Amino acid sequence: MSDAVPETDLPAGNAIGEDEETLLARHRKEKKELQAKIQGLKKAKVDKKRKKEQQDEIARMEADLETRHAEELNKLNSLKISETVESVAEDLGDVAGGESEETKQPKVSKAQRRREKKSQEDKEREAQIKAEEALNKNSPRILEDKKIAELLMKRGLVSFPVPADGDCLYNAVKHQLARIGVHDYDTADLRQMTADYIEDNKDSVIFYMTNPDTGDILDEDEFRKYCHQVRNTKAWGGEIEVKALSSRLKCPIEIIQATGTSPVHGEGENPSRKLVLTYHRHMYRLGEHYNSTLPAPVEGQEEDEVGEDDG
Repeated sequence: MSDAVPETDLPAGNAIGEDEETLLARHRKEKKELQAKIQGLKKAKVDKKRKKEQQDEIARMEADLETRHAEELNKLNSLKISETVESVAEDLGDVAGGESEETKQPKVSKAQRRREKKSQEDKEREAQIKAEEALNKNSPRILEDKKIAELLMKRGLVSFPVPADGDCLYNAVKHQLARIGVHDYDTADLRQMTADYIEDNKDSVIFYMTNPDTGDILDEDEFRKYCHQVRNTKAWGGEIEVKALSSRLKCPIEIIQATGTSPVHGEGENPSRKLVLTYHRHMYRLGEHYNSTLPAPVEGQEEDEVGEDDG
């Protein structure tokens, strides 16, 4: 009997014919159903290899649902854009027709026709821009940012942007360390300690390290190459690297994300040294991204005053 994690059997849904309120209500229902399914999977007793497969499948199901929801919202809003543009075009046509009737000018110069054409194109372009702005309010990035901002607000925090240059995890951790008075590490130091941890703990982390093309656990050469990239390149850091940093720095690291739970690595470490990062799937087209956080400014205090001692 196959022990593969079952595919999600949540209904695929259809945005056609649904208004926005109905669509969002269905999305909330489907998210609850998926979380219940995930909790059932997590309760099953599995070995380390199956646990990794299970985690990958859970992440895939969450990503698939999130992507489908975003596509359905975009589809619904695309219909709104088309209706808005058509309505504006009709209004412009009516106005142009009315002017023609009222003025009853038998002849219009070429220059006047060009001006009228340009004026109509400008109005249509403005309508398109406004319609697209309405659509963007429900883009995956905007929805994700809004959810993360809400989660941070509950903790009395705001996001602190970090450059998307491959070092975002390490620079976010560096910024967080400065928040607790630790200024001993630069980005290269953090990469070095991360690679050292992975090498020193190969037996416990190798089951979570797979070849992205084959899905197989890394062999010896691939493992060495992986560690080299962590140490010497701008390779993006993920869950393994977060765990490594938490262990070596003796700091709990909490990752705030829009979907699922917000995992805390190193929960047994000193809670007063906890570092809080945010994880973004949709902030940049090139891939995932980490940002840092700051205490939310109190009334009458600017955000740059809150972080002015972070240098």
